[in-house]
Amino acid sequence: MFEIIQDRFVKLQRRLLGYGKLSNKEIDNALREIRTLLLEADVNYKVVGEFIRNLQASLEKEKIYESLKPGELVNVTLYKELVKLLGDRPEKIQFSTDPLIINLVGLQGTGKTSTAAKLAYRYKNKRPLLVACDPKRPAAAEQLKLLAERVPADFFPVTNSAIETALKALEFAQTKKNQLVIFDTAGRLHIDDELMQELALIKEKTRPHYNLLVVDGMVGQDAVAQATQFHSQLGISGSIVTKMDGDAKGGAVVSIRKVSGAPIYFIGTGEKIEDLEEFYPDRIASRILGMGDIVSLVEKVESVIKIEDQKKTAEKFIKGEFDLEDFLNQLKAIKKMGSLSKLLAMVPGAPRALGGLNLDETDLTKTEAIILSMTKAERTHPEIIDGSRRKRIALGSGTSVEEVNRLLKEFKQAKELSKSFGKGLFGFGAAKPPKGFRRK
Repeated sequence: MFEIIQDRFVKLQRRLLGYGKLSNKEIDNALREIRTLLLEADVNYKVVGEFIRNLQASLEKEKIYESLKPGELVNVTLYKELVKLLGDRPEKIQFSTDPLIINLVGLQGTGKTSTAAKLAYRYKNKRPLLVACDPKRPAAAEQLKLLAERVPADFFPVTNSAIETALKALEFAQTKKNQLVIFDTAGRLHIDDELMQELALIKEKTRPHYNLLVVDGMVGQDAVAQATQFHSQLGISGSIVTKMDGDAKGGAVVSIRKVSGAPIYFIGTGEKIEDLEEFYPDRIASRILGMGDIVSLVEKVESVIKIEDQKKTAEKFIKGEFDLEDFLNQLKAIKKMGSLSKLLAMVPGAPRALGGLNLDETDLTKTEAIILSMTKAERTHPEIIDGSRRKRIALGSGTSVEEVNRLLKEFKQAKELSKSFGKGLFGFGAAKPPKGFRRK
């Protein structure tokens, strides 16, 4: 996410930090570079112009030319102005009534149907009801039904018309006591009068609490045009930007809030049903500027890993008692958190350090397959795995005996290392400290 502009922002910030003082020329050059960078990221040109003017005014107010650390001041001011542009503070869905109605609108192909399911998954404790409101696209209704089963959530099928479906779904929600109703409305390849009239009628008759526009984060300037048209004709209350895990430059995210005047509630960060993040302007600004997002990373870890379980595993590791069953649980936890690339993108400096490296995660999948092909006894006591067992494990996991041998060797080495921790690494026990370390 934002990789295209991240690297250039980091280079600019580092260059500015190298100056003892900044002249008018150097400030102008920096502002010009920021302008070019944002335009190349597909940020709306009017938004860019206003942003640069605000940034320049803020720098003058901060007395940039008299500062002893001008580069640092520019970077901090740039961050603050970007947070303002993105919306200052996060907007959250408020459940103030039953059922809460969320109406999803947008063009075809933006990811409305999958986003509806992701919302249902995020609020699955609210007994969500997913409603297919596009009679012209039965395939979309079928897709929504399958996704509802995965959440799991209640599903209401499409009828003869979108408005009839929506009204009957609300009656159904009352009987089923659903606390959340999500309308997956019709989409078209282009905005037309028929689509807008249909969406306006649904809004008028159902009075949704949130009328959210779903836009594709990869379309850049087109996203701004969509937001402008939908907002002027329907009055959207916010937006969700999808496909931010791909080659999205970031222009849509930066522009939409300013152009529509409505907040961004979520961003879609992958194809999995849990890949929907709440939109925090300060955290997104940090990512855009290459400063990472440690807070989101910690939240993601805590959402899938139980702290007590980790304490027990850590204690077993220190004592040298952990086994392949523990290792398997750690692998599963890592996979739940998403791809390694997405996790590392939240670590400050990691995207730049990786230098566009394509992280191959097939090794994790192979390792998991090998351990799953073992019996319970083999996982807890890997020393019993002899030659014939290794052949069976390789066959069952679709790998080779060499790969099984490598895993067992690496696990043995890790266990031996853990024992050195347990004995007291760096002189806090039997192990001798390295030269230069002395016990106080």
